[in-house]
Amino acid sequence: MRTSFRLAVGATAIWLALYAGSSEAATAWEVDHGATAALEHLYATWPGTRALGEKARAILIFPEIVKGGFIVAGQYGDGALRKRGKTVGYYRSVAGSYGFQAGIETFSYVLFFMDDESLAYLNRSDGWELGVGPNIVIVDEGLAKNLSTTTLQKGVYAFIFGQEGLMAGIGLQGTKITRIRLGR
Repeated sequence: MRTSFRLAVGATAIWLALYAGSSEAATAWEVDHGATAALEHLYATWPGTRALGEKARAILIFPEIVKGGFIVAGQYGDGALRKRGKTVGYYRSVAGSYGFQAGIETFSYVLFFMDDESLAYLNRSDGWELGVGPNIVIVDEGLAKNLSTTTLQKGVYAFIFGQEGLMAGIGLQGTKITRIRLGR
């Protein structure tokens, strides 16, 4: 059993190292292009999110998160922080998990920062771990149908969408978001 666990941890670490190494070549242009496409997809798919985006103080868009592993899994991707439609910074999302899981998949997620306090927390933290700090609400399809900009005014609202691949159980708890620099 310990050997299987060590192999799973080792395979996941190798996978993350290989993926992280290839993703570091991403340019700011590539992240921005992907962020625009992902945000437009979200707006087209989930009614009410465009109005939420217009009211948000900032929007952090992760156009492609890759998650993979066997028992031990990791997920990784780069995103763009936008204020009033303009990119003001780039961030990396990294997470690891342990449990009954196997496979690989990609997905997107968007965080809507609805108040200055939540945005300030992101800016001053040296790596923000989701689930620690500002109140974050993960919006599912049921809640999205009743979405109202009058009720969503404080904290951070997360939308996970565009899942492709074979892995169950996407979550953002324990995800660490860190500011990065990308070349043009």
